Amino acid sequence: MTLTSKLQSLIAKTSLQVSMEQVQLLIQYVELLHKWNKAYNLTSVRDPQDMLIKHIMDSLMVGEVLQGKSFIDVGTGPGLPGIPLAILYPERNFVLLDSLGKRITFLRQVVFQLKLTNVQPVKSRVEEYQGETPFDGVLSRAFSSLNDMVNWCSHLITEEHGQFLALKGQYPTDELANLPENISLVSSHEIKVPELVGERHVLVLKKLLK
Repeated sequence: MTLTSKLQSLIAKTSLQVSMEQVQLLIQYVELLHKWNKAYNLTSVRDPQDMLIKHIMDSLMVGEVLQGKSFIDVGTGPGLPGIPLAILYPERNFVLLDSLGKRITFLRQVVFQLKLTNVQPVKSRVEEYQGETPFDGVLSRAFSSLNDMVNWCSHLITEEHGQFLALKGQYPTDELANLPENISLVSSHEIKVPELVGERHVLVLKKLLK
């Protein structure tokens, strides 16, 4: 099965609306990731067909939870979930933050080749990064704990509207119990990724107004 037909069959199992042009961009991204992965070791997933499930669909399914226009993907790695979401939502803006130069080099190439006008790769440690304006949402599937995420990324969002969107596997009961007092759980979404083995959750957190 070609990558295109495989991706189309996966999308058909969801309620996502994805145009043929967007499908082609997602395939181009997977092809670039596969090509660069050999030299740069960007992901442990080697097979492009697996990338469609574990990277593309896993990222796209987060889209249903997004609220707002501007997002920062912290510890983005090779651009996950930021690049697939930016392709799906061209009207939204995404800053992709990573401290590793080779990942940012790869992401700049992706942005150039796919002509993505709503993506800005930035090389920086999260605690040192200051955005020009606060973001509507902080996305991440990189943080080991929710505590780390809210502590290190707190300066990136507004208190009124900003949200932390944490991508997790199993529901992190223990981590939620240990959140700082000024952080509350807004909602939790179990996302169903076609053909993916294992649980996936997106947790939406926000700061409590003082």
